[in-house]
Amino acid sequence: MSFLAVNRLMLLVVVAAVAVAYVVVQVRGRQRYAVRFTNLALLGSVAPRRPGWRRHLPAVLLLVSLVGMVLSLARPARAELVPRERATIIMAIDVSISMDATDVRPSRLASAQDAATSFAQLLPEQINLGLVAFAGSARVLVPPSTDRDQVVDAIGRLELAESTAIGEAVLASLEAIESAPAAVDGEPVPAHILVLSDGETQVGTPNELAAAAAVEARVPVTTIAFGTPDGTITYEGQVLPVAVNEAELAELAEATGGSAFEAATTAQLETVYRDIGSSIGFVTEQREIAGWFTGAAFAFALLAAATSLVWFSRLP
Repeated sequence: MSFLAVNRLMLLVVVAAVAVAYVVVQVRGRQRYAVRFTNLALLGSVAPRRPGWRRHLPAVLLLVSLVGMVLSLARPARAELVPRERATIIMAIDVSISMDATDVRPSRLASAQDAATSFAQLLPEQINLGLVAFAGSARVLVPPSTDRDQVVDAIGRLELAESTAIGEAVLASLEAIESAPAAVDGEPVPAHILVLSDGETQVGTPNELAAAAAVEARVPVTTIAFGTPDGTITYEGQVLPVAVNEAELAELAEATGGSAFEAATTAQLETVYRDIGSSIGFVTEQREIAGWFTGAAFAFALLAAATSLVWFSRLP
């Protein structure tokens, strides 16, 4: 935490002076009281029971309230990561027949849809998000925008198709990124591609060529693999093995400067988000939190008034 108006913290000297003055007044008052009643035995019989610590609590609460007010005036702030303007993420989801395997419950595709939906909802609203679906070819379902509902709706309507073309998905994602509005400063749009697949290119552009295009565009590709080595599907009456190819996805991620993950849990999705966030250009901004201190100061002032009224029938 830092303070944007640190010079105002000098007002804490005034609060400290008030605290010292209170202590001095209390000590002098006790001394005068003792002088008036030099016979201690008589004092004990006629003097009422003193409230002890309760007598000082309202004053202490009021001093805490004053400290909170001073801290609020000093404009406390904390550092927060804020997405750079026009930052863009494209999610490319594999809808090949192999994604119908149920080795990841309820199925690879359903798990990928759940992960993609959660990821979309996790992103800050300032980030543009687009959606690409791919099987034997790839197509942009949702161009980059801040409309999360459109992306989530399209994720829910994905349908299976034959073959797998991860390289085509990367190229389609790069084209979608190029369509995103340019940054205000004229710099290239900070972008990232997230591929959700069981990972084995069968047709189309080889992964190596797609990775080279991503490197040239300075767009990292992060991959999430869905499936196990023992996955199978029933297709046209036959049971076919569809082992996940984590190595191929990891190679694509490594070649482009991204990261590779297995089927995402909530914790892993947060890791994916942090990994992507580091590449699309988050900036650190100071966000004021003076309201918290103002609220705390008000609460302590109310508590001081309440305790004084209840115990002594007067305000502090």
